[in-house]
Amino acid sequence: MENRIYGYARVSTKEQCLDRQLIALREQGIEERNIIVDKESGKDLERKGYQALINTMLRRGDTLIIKSLDRLSRNKCDIKKELERFKENGIRLKVIDLPTTMIDFPDGQEWVMEMVNNILIEVLGTIAEQERNSIKQRQAEGIAAAKEKGAELGRPKAQKPENWDSVIAEMKAGNITATKAMEMLNMKRTTFYKLLNS
Repeated sequence: MENRIYGYARVSTKEQCLDRQLIALREQGIEERNIIVDKESGKDLERKGYQALINTMLRRGDTLIIKSLDRLSRNKCDIKKELERFKENGIRLKVIDLPTTMIDFPDGQEWVMEMVNNILIEVLGTIAEQERNSIKQRQAEGIAAAKEKGAELGRPKAQKPENWDSVIAEMKAGNITATKAMEMLNMKRTTFYKLLNS
């Protein structure tokens, strides 16, 4: 069975464009049907296209080409896990943005490539994770700043209807039941009791 070359491209959202990655992969001579695409976050590996690629397509002796290491994942542990998986299963990973991974070394000298790759992978894996952590931190800082300015985050608070006081007074006087009060106020049970106990 001949060894195949696959390409993998990923963007985090459906609005983002894959063109740059696809052009780079096509330039490597990869057939269109062997390029797998995902439009999902790189926070973990549970992506439809990627799972199909590693579980049903890639075989020992195949090569996987990606544009940059963070296309695999933005999580350092996941990147390392995948690289170990490729190594164990005899799959060659080439990263276009890491020229040393693209070189085909003569037999007997593969250790040079492996050593260089391991160093680069370690460094890039760390960068990818730091990037993700700084995004999380920026989000947290943004939320804190918004709260400080008095912005309401999350679901809007339930408002008491205009007839609230008169209906509740009737209920407390025993003239109507809680169910009837909810009906008159046009409220759901949870919202009603939330406001009642606030």
